[in-house]
Amino acid sequence: MRRLIGVFTTLIMGLLTAGLVTAAPASAQTGGAPPGLGGFYAQRLAWSACGGGFQCAKLKVPVNYAKPKGRHIEIAVIRLRAQGPKRIGSLVLNPGGPGGSGVAMARNAKLFLSPALRSSFDIVGFDPRGVGLSAPVRCMSPSVLDAYHALDPTPDTPTEVRKGDLYQQAYAQGCKANTGGLLAHLGTRSAARDIDVLRAALGEQRLTYLGFSYGSLLGATYADLFPKRVRAMVLDGAIDPTTRGSSAGSVAHSFEVAFTAFLRDCYRAPGCPFKKHKVSASFKELAGLFKRADRAPLRNDADGRQVNEALVWRGVMASMYSREQWPALRAALADAFKGDGTALLTFADGYNGRLGDGTYDNGGEAFVAINCVDYPPTSTATRSQVTYVPESRYFGKYFSDGLLSPCAFWPVKGTEGVGRPLRAKGAPPILVVGTTRDPATPYKDAKALAAQLSSGVLLGFDGDGHTAYGGPSTCVNGAVDRYLITRVPPKDGTFCAKVTAAR
Repeated sequence: MRRLIGVFTTLIMGLLTAGLVTAAPASAQTGGAPPGLGGFYAQRLAWSACGGGFQCAKLKVPVNYAKPKGRHIEIAVIRLRAQGPKRIGSLVLNPGGPGGSGVAMARNAKLFLSPALRSSFDIVGFDPRGVGLSAPVRCMSPSVLDAYHALDPTPDTPTEVRKGDLYQQAYAQGCKANTGGLLAHLGTRSAARDIDVLRAALGEQRLTYLGFSYGSLLGATYADLFPKRVRAMVLDGAIDPTTRGSSAGSVAHSFEVAFTAFLRDCYRAPGCPFKKHKVSASFKELAGLFKRADRAPLRNDADGRQVNEALVWRGVMASMYSREQWPALRAALADAFKGDGTALLTFADGYNGRLGDGTYDNGGEAFVAINCVDYPPTSTATRSQVTYVPESRYFGKYFSDGLLSPCAFWPVKGTEGVGRPLRAKGAPPILVVGTTRDPATPYKDAKALAAQLSSGVLLGFDGDGHTAYGGPSTCVNGAVDRYLITRVPPKDGTFCAKVTAAR
């Protein structure tokens, strides 16, 4: 959902004292504005039509909340007005990432939000700081990003190791050169404070929020900072805040669990490309494909790029995010075993944010920048000293707890880190949703977050793919809708049964 559709009108907004913004209703400022932030909290968004029935605006926020009189940036905001006669308020969305565009997500609201929610709420999306249309992070040119995404994920020689280090250093320095002083202030806590400014500018006393994946960490951080300003909050595909954004070993294992589920489905479908219908044998066959692509890249009928191990792996990984992609993955793997990597490259490009014209959206760069600020390296190990995570037999070598990333060379120090339990003491019930075979956010993370939050309520789903709401489970969708509308959550520990999907 990261691609943007439509044209935005740029709205230059000033402080209340400059006379360019009118005051929001006093009732919107529940608990009052923090010291020095009155002008930001007093904004009223100047909405302008931006196509498809949507309205767009810009929200002014300080780069550094500790120095609110310093530089400011503008956050892109979009809304679709409530379509029913009994409007409850605004429902703020975040698609995750970090780096996902909430503006793009809101434009696609009809694809995944129920009629009941669209009838009851103004659907509001925003691009977090550093993302999309909100002072976007940029680090590398498209051609260099092509080379970066094709880096060998399992370097075998000192030359390959050195090449990787040089690219990681260049990535980090490029982010600094192109982003400047904002780079140190891209952390989740700052983005959560932006949400509270947005809440006030929307005229809402309390926040109603639906966040997916990383959006769960962003929402939980908001609730921890402003517990009494929460009306209702759903955190789907949850991240455990204490494990540095889900530990690499845990995620590697989750991808392996997800691929196992794909294999068992594949064996029952026509055209399954694996020679032996046994999980261990199929994993070995996939590993053989990775090694083959490492030695000699697969054919690519789309353009001149080589489909090497990195892109084959990324294509397989990307396809695990949705069960609906499994038929296409079966076909892509069948092609790949025959030497054609074109379809897997398409999956990889989608994950990497590569657009049809060869440029990239900035989701990947924002992902790196936000994570490097939130989770600075805890080790001084060099790339050659890194040992791959052991929790996953087949996929573990593609994960390394972030040491093989630009974060090892990050040029700035974040001002506000994460990585501690989030309690949100005093908040109303917060609904945490977890999927048992979610590849990217393990189910145990949802259980952990629900237990950490003082008012956490866990809703589980026996399912596949990343996140649950908007998918095939009427149990999940109904529970989330009822809670957001009535503020009455399901019973803690409610578990929604598996849904049989057509192939």
